[in-house]
Amino acid sequence: LESVVTKRRNKRAALKMLRKLMRRYGQPEVLVTDRFVSYKAALREMGCDHLQSCGRWLNNRVENSHLPFRRRERAMQRFRRMRSLQKFVAVHASVFNHFNQDRSLSKRDHFKQNRTAALAEWRGLCAA
Repeated sequence: LESVVTKRRNKRAALKMLRKLMRRYGQPEVLVTDRFVSYKAALREMGCDHLQSCGRWLNNRVENSHLPFRRRERAMQRFRRMRSLQKFVAVHASVFNHFNQDRSLSKRDHFKQNRTAALAEWRGLCAA
């Protein structure tokens, strides 16, 4: 979801987002969404309306998993175009996941080895 940003929240935008996500990750067993009518209409057109689930607290897990993105979103207010935001988020997500190693879960020497290996790989990719 972080790498899919749309200006509008209508059926066309929802259809585009859902097709893109299903093409990338396959068809889900259950699809937890907000109660927007656009999602329901898009899923009905795709023939997957039975997958939608939009209960009162079902979306909490999704919203809480996007809290780090919401924090980054505040810093991204300088973007004037949706396209530049899209490019930044797509690259940032892959790079951030590559370098983000939870410091508290490993010992210092192991953390430093992983960080050095990631940095060496990154420099190798940038040099090519």
